[in-house]
Amino acid sequence: MNQPLPAGDDRQPPFQTPPRQPVFNLPTVITALVAICAGAHLLRAYILSPAQDIELLVRFAFIPIRYSGQYLIDIYAWVSPLTYAFLHGDIFHLAVNMIWLAAFGSPLANRIGATRFLVFWAFTSLAAVGLHYVLHANDTTPLVGASGAISGMMGAASRFGFQIDRSRTRASFTGPVLSVAQVFTRRTTVSFLAIWFAINFAIGFGFGGPGMEGRIAWEAHIGGFLAGFSAVSLFDRGSRREDWRKPY
Repeated sequence: MNQPLPAGDDRQPPFQTPPRQPVFNLPTVITALVAICAGAHLLRAYILSPAQDIELLVRFAFIPIRYSGQYLIDIYAWVSPLTYAFLHGDIFHLAVNMIWLAAFGSPLANRIGATRFLVFWAFTSLAAVGLHYVLHANDTTPLVGASGAISGMMGAASRFGFQIDRSRTRASFTGPVLSVAQVFTRRTTVSFLAIWFAINFAIGFGFGGPGMEGRIAWEAHIGGFLAGFSAVSLFDRGSRREDWRKPY
């Protein structure tokens, strides 16, 4: 406990209680993405009629069969490979994705900056639907959700060995981007990769519960993850080099 200073002594006490950090200290870009996703869901749930909601999904969700040659390639065919990531199936789907976005997106956005992060989001979203389309080219089911892009952030996190510098105001991934060989020499990353891929393949082969493989686009998860894992170094150019010298 700090002792009171004598009258007339304007020195500061030797021990000061450090200022409290905010519980939610999200980067602006992450807050904006959460707000867009939440706003889109509120619009669908409380403002649009069921018919209008279906019309919105037809336009802005990713529907593989749209590119089969049977339908006109309009403006929605160009934008839906990106806009699908802002739509979600229900409130639980939205909540889970936003929690993971905050957890993995925040340290990545603080590391590479807002502009690169948005390009990374777009790149991994496209990679996610790309793999999904290759495997389900004639599917009529709308694909929605940010989990493909978030899976890309998980892939990026594994290339940093999940090492986060929390000494600054905003926590960020630290150290250099690990080589693929280095990733597979670390117990933490190997364990994460094994569990992550096992869960997704289990869902794909029907072990996640009745009908689960139809509700979760596990192929999109893998597409986004592989994109983030393989390409994060391209987005990390120009990051602070002093981070590379920090011990792991």
